[in-house]
Amino acid sequence: MSSERPASTRPSAPDTSSNAVAGNDATGLFTRSEEELPPLSTGATTTVEGEPKNAFDRFFEITRRGSTLGREIRGGIVTFVTMAYIVILNPLILGGVDDVAGNALDAAQIGAATGLTAGVMTILFGVIARLPFALAAGLGINSFLAVSVVGQVTWQEAMGLVVINGILIVIFGATGIRTAIFKAVPQALKAAITVGIGLFIAFIGFVDSGFVTRTEGGPPVQLGAGGSITSVPTLIFLLGLVLIGILVARKVPGGILIGIVATTIVALIAQSVLKLGPSFEDPNGWHMTIPELPSSWVTIPDFGLIGQFDLFGSFGRVGVLSATMLVFTLVFSNFFDAMGTMTGLAKNAGLAYKDGTFPRLRSAFVVEGFGAVAGGMTSTSSNTVYVDSASGIGEGARSGVASLVVGVLFLLSMFLTPLTLVVPIEVGSAALVVVGAMMMAQIREIKFDKFAVALPAFLTIVTMPLTYSIANGIGIGFISWALVNAFSGRARKVHWLMWVVAAGFALYFVRGPIEAMLGS
Repeated sequence: MSSERPASTRPSAPDTSSNAVAGNDATGLFTRSEEELPPLSTGATTTVEGEPKNAFDRFFEITRRGSTLGREIRGGIVTFVTMAYIVILNPLILGGVDDVAGNALDAAQIGAATGLTAGVMTILFGVIARLPFALAAGLGINSFLAVSVVGQVTWQEAMGLVVINGILIVIFGATGIRTAIFKAVPQALKAAITVGIGLFIAFIGFVDSGFVTRTEGGPPVQLGAGGSITSVPTLIFLLGLVLIGILVARKVPGGILIGIVATTIVALIAQSVLKLGPSFEDPNGWHMTIPELPSSWVTIPDFGLIGQFDLFGSFGRVGVLSATMLVFTLVFSNFFDAMGTMTGLAKNAGLAYKDGTFPRLRSAFVVEGFGAVAGGMTSTSSNTVYVDSASGIGEGARSGVASLVVGVLFLLSMFLTPLTLVVPIEVGSAALVVVGAMMMAQIREIKFDKFAVALPAFLTIVTMPLTYSIANGIGIGFISWALVNAFSGRARKVHWLMWVVAAGFALYFVRGPIEAMLGS
């Protein structure tokens, strides 16, 4: 299992950390090719010895990464089950919201386009980047579009901004700018990003399951309702958490998937007896989907939203400066959220090199950028790498084969939408918490006895769950690392690209007042 995969067993790559790559010379950062990376070796006790079994195995490096075809398929299924909620949630977020012209997107069309885009982009990512990461419409960006953007522009114009955002990210990835920034990040911050993501996805699991809720006044969050567990769905979450935890601890093959299936059966039985409703009607009800066997198993997708975007219309509607600020916000959120997610996933899978990079890094960045372009073109919002992929990695996925499985299942979901409603979010949340615990192991790489390292790492870790944003955690980490080290006599430890990105994040964090001034 991935939780038993020690990072220290990997052969050391040449020291290409931010402090060792040509000092402050960016040339080395931009010119080093992926072919110069050291050979990949998992060094794990689960490594399968021997030569690749066939060309398929050789292409995806299944055996080389210590995996098997069965694990990859199983991991892909677990990842899909964990993140299938996006097919339902994305239409809920984007559908029914009127834009500045009073028009709204059709929820059924969004659902069909969401499955199509996620499926195609995840398959492309699996084939080109060959990593076990799945892509789908990013929750942060789709919420930003629905809440902040379409009040100023139309939906077509908003999706045009998403396309522009994606084109810029593709350029950054293809030219090496994104890779250069990635390599400039100190190893301690990369480890902190992984740990922060682990806490973040665990917190997501706690919130989505109802284990943690908001309070009317007083502390921001509380246990359950009024400080106690009161609902059956939350109890089912706890059952799933304990069951999956035991199976993983005992190293049972397919432990996460077995736990999800078993707990879903319990949820189906509980619902058939108790007839619970949704939580917005009943506080003790289900938090997203109600676990019931569907009466109809097949639906016909409607792809009417594909191609419904206006690339430059927003610039004429709100002005060049305001539209540019919207693009800036999209790029920063998309760019660093995905970069941090891929960092954490690669380390959790045991695929990261000593300097924090991972196989086919540039390819991964470019394909992820095209996910943003595709998301805008299909009106589903920017598609990006999902942190939920950690669940499949926890199940043993190590190659792009798992992504192929996830992609095919997303394509099938367009026709089998009712099936995606069977697994309640409470069950998927249990898997996320378990995987979050796995990712905490990376904290051992952070030297907390050095406060110039400890404070930025700590701020990175806690900011992600507390602000519900990976990008925010990365930004706070960048800014605090640059300032603390520069003013404590360690200015040489701050790569010049860190200063550039830190300044960009400072602008990102005060974008609200800037947008207000531009609008006045």
